[in-house]
Amino acid sequence: MNKIEAIKYERDGLDIREAIDRYAREGWESITEDDVQRLKWYGLFLRNPTPGCFMIRVRIPGGQATSSQISMLADIAASHGNRLLDITTRQQVQLRQIRIEEVPAIFAKMQEVGLNSMQTGMDNVRNIMTCPVAGLNPDELLDATPVVKALTQEILSNREYTNLPRKYNVAVTGCPDNCLHTETQDLALVPAYYAQGGGKILGFNVLAGGKLGSGGYRIATPLDIFATPGEAVAVFRAITFVYRDSGYRDSRHTARLAFLLDDWGEPRFRKEVESRLGRALLPAGVDARKVSVNDHGGVYRQKQQGLNYVGLKIPVGRIKASDLKQVAELADRYGRGEIRISPTQTLIIPGVTDGKLGDMSEEPLLKELAYNPSPVLKGLVSCVGNDYCNLAVIETKSRALETARALEARLGSGIKPITMHWSGCPAGCGNHLVADIGLLGKKAKVNGQVVDAVDVFVGGRSGPDPKQAVKVLEDVPCDKLASVLEGLVPYHARDKLHRTGRGKAVARPQADFPKG
Repeated sequence: MNKIEAIKYERDGLDIREAIDRYAREGWESITEDDVQRLKWYGLFLRNPTPGCFMIRVRIPGGQATSSQISMLADIAASHGNRLLDITTRQQVQLRQIRIEEVPAIFAKMQEVGLNSMQTGMDNVRNIMTCPVAGLNPDELLDATPVVKALTQEILSNREYTNLPRKYNVAVTGCPDNCLHTETQDLALVPAYYAQGGGKILGFNVLAGGKLGSGGYRIATPLDIFATPGEAVAVFRAITFVYRDSGYRDSRHTARLAFLLDDWGEPRFRKEVESRLGRALLPAGVDARKVSVNDHGGVYRQKQQGLNYVGLKIPVGRIKASDLKQVAELADRYGRGEIRISPTQTLIIPGVTDGKLGDMSEEPLLKELAYNPSPVLKGLVSCVGNDYCNLAVIETKSRALETARALEARLGSGIKPITMHWSGCPAGCGNHLVADIGLLGKKAKVNGQVVDAVDVFVGGRSGPDPKQAVKVLEDVPCDKLASVLEGLVPYHARDKLHRTGRGKAVARPQADFPKG
């Protein structure tokens, strides 16, 4: 039994809540080694690069927040943290350099506005993702927000879900624009339909077993299952419990759902799921996804007449508390008091009327957080890096910005639309293996000295025809990276790397919704 399994066997991770107040009185050095791990069940992470200080990962289902929630997080970062917040690729917010003494007060403030950090770490169902403009996008097949809310209600404080073999990433979307990296998820519900008479039965095809990190990009595979929104919770529960009860627990490196699926195969896994449900499942419907990608950054019409949403790019996902506070104020002044978080580290303000767009575009903050950034900056994503994460090998955020600015200066307006993702270690939190250009941090020896460097990958993508990025360069020193990419970026051909053939990810066409 590995160490984490022994900790979970001793007691449930949620039991740590009663000890947080005591540790707040006694100080961080009183926390036992096992409880350092258990605190992650409440989203509290002790970070080695900042001894004695914690990161709090805030759960924001589907990336949908109110301006009061975002404003409160900015206030917490300013009064209890380091005045900086990180926007993550899972549509969450991370608070940094938090002392354990401050945690009870922070939790109380979060609760006031309906936020929590429960089950955002360790072997739990992590923040459930959806399209950041769900309910707004005129092209969406269906709004998956109700399903995300129902799943979140299902898992929170529910001990049936607090002892999975490993972390469990879930995405549910009705958006056809591939704005989530669904093929990297342990479980993904993607838009699909059955034709019936002159209409359509709307729902989801089910993908499972995706992952990044250890062992690389394992592309989630279709389970040949179709679920309506009303069936989604039951199907999720059955799939998750098969993984919970049959997933591997000997090694942390082979405990993800992907490894169980590789050994069992999709037909056996589907049979086990049907056994849990007590009924046969419908085969996959028609995949409704496009071959193109839209990250929803910029200014777009909503399906609601006369309204628009405005996506503001947060460079590399790090934002000052004072700027985040201003974003919340803009959402109140120009929108409807709502903010959406995109996996591409963009903050989206919905509900801006046609008459207010011009005034909003003149706001001073939009000079820093642009709605129309350069092609390089628009597609730039970065993990946290080694200033706060002990797994990261290099500092990614400043390196990513320096490289992007240098490319903008050197190449000017000739840059084609491109995604450039940075990961500081093989855990792949920057999603580098699904980007046009992926950069994986490492150390390399150059002229006898160890320097920050990257391996360069190209051609990664998710969506209906997913592909893992291919490594084309190794050990490129970060201080020479801009000059290397200067020769690559102008000749990057997304149209060739991202061909429109839909491949195996598309389910068989269905003429009619099956009866019975």
